[in-house]
Amino acid sequence: MDMHLDEKVRAVMARLEARDTGERAAETARALRLRQVSPEVGRFLHTLVLARRPRTIVEIGASGGYSTLWIGTAARHCGASVTTLEIDPVKVELATSTIRDAGLAATVTVVAGDAFAWLRARREPIDFVFLDAEKEDYLAFFELVVPLLSDGAVFVADNLLSHADDLAPFRDRALSDTRLSGLVVPIGRGELVAVKVAQPA
Repeated sequence: MDMHLDEKVRAVMARLEARDTGERAAETARALRLRQVSPEVGRFLHTLVLARRPRTIVEIGASGGYSTLWIGTAARHCGASVTTLEIDPVKVELATSTIRDAGLAATVTVVAGDAFAWLRARREPIDFVFLDAEKEDYLAFFELVVPLLSDGAVFVADNLLSHADDLAPFRDRALSDTRLSGLVVPIGRGELVAVKVAQPA
């Protein structure tokens, strides 16, 4: 386990993992569940952030803040800042307490409200994006996010295999976009990973 995953962070991760497992076992309604990434995918995101060493990170879909913990601990190690966007007020409250309890409030900002509006208002480049929102919104988010990516930025999207049919148009769009170079990595529920390629002058 990484030194920068301190006991406080690990304890909050364990709490969310237990809750997620319990909700899935109880077949809790989809809208009420955490629907968080697996620990393997969390570790994958953590590793990508450490490798890329971004300055600015945006997560679209915080849920309870589990993936945010993995991203945030790596961001803290790199001196980066994380903005995580969540529209569900209940999950905003949970994500906020997750970040506070893990001691990451200086690194991570939870923004409540419409991620589309936030992205449309954004002017500064972004170095790393993780997309884990409602699947019908992926294509629309893609069109907003890609112009904001800095050269060499990393774009990751969840659920490419678990929702393969629903996300086929998004996958095809992302993998055929000449501004990006990417692939689908078969871990967890399938992660699309793409890098923004510098365009010739």
